[in-house]
Amino acid sequence: MTRTDGYLLDNRQSEAAERFNAFADLFDPTTFRHLAALGIGPGWRCWEVGAGGTSVVSWLAKKVGPTGKVLATDIDTSRLAAAARPPVEVRVHDVGAQEPPAEGFDLVHARLVLVHVPDRERALASMVRALRPGGRLLVEDADPALQPLVCPDESGPEQQLANRLRHGFRTLLAQRGADLSYGRRLPRLLREAGLHRVEADAYFPLASPACVALESATIRQVRAQLVAAGLATDEEIDRHLSNIASGSMDLATAPMISAWGRKG
Repeated sequence: MTRTDGYLLDNRQSEAAERFNAFADLFDPTTFRHLAALGIGPGWRCWEVGAGGTSVVSWLAKKVGPTGKVLATDIDTSRLAAAARPPVEVRVHDVGAQEPPAEGFDLVHARLVLVHVPDRERALASMVRALRPGGRLLVEDADPALQPLVCPDESGPEQQLANRLRHGFRTLLAQRGADLSYGRRLPRLLREAGLHRVEADAYFPLASPACVALESATIRQVRAQLVAAGLATDEEIDRHLSNIASGSMDLATAPMISAWGRKG
């Protein structure tokens, strides 16, 4: 994910690595399926926007091979160092505030990025502008407002507490400028940006070890902000973390909506 000055989930915090690993476990299969369907192959020039971690970047590098290129950008590139070798180039870049780092890409991809970018319109336009004619754009973003609960099966006090803390987390995100209903608009936004053959689908994990890991890391990462804002107490957070560790709850994430199209 790309971090802005107001970004709640700073890549430099210790829990960020746990979150990136959980995102990879949850969403890489969906992302790789879409990228493969777009035809990526040897020699392609790709821009991975707001890369954050290395899983997608490394997969792209294997697909494009030594004759291709993968440009991985983020505001904070500290977790991309391991991938910074040919055909991968790592560069500091703010997609919502700067011009595209290059043009003529065969593929531009962003996952769980634009929902957090204040100037999403400019960011999306920049990504489209960076494509060559016929190039593919794949944007994947969450829609927390579409499914706001961490425990859709609110069967007891543990689930009720979890959902109340999730509401607090969403409140913090909204206060930092996140658009919690952005994902559902992606198909229309891609069409309005001039892309052709636009399609979309959604992936909604309901229960998995990665959901558990993601919830634990997220709550620990935003603990201080939740308490400072009066949205939770330390005792409630300790109780929730203990409930998570017990394995007694089915934890979900917001749906990730994937939308893709081609530049004319």
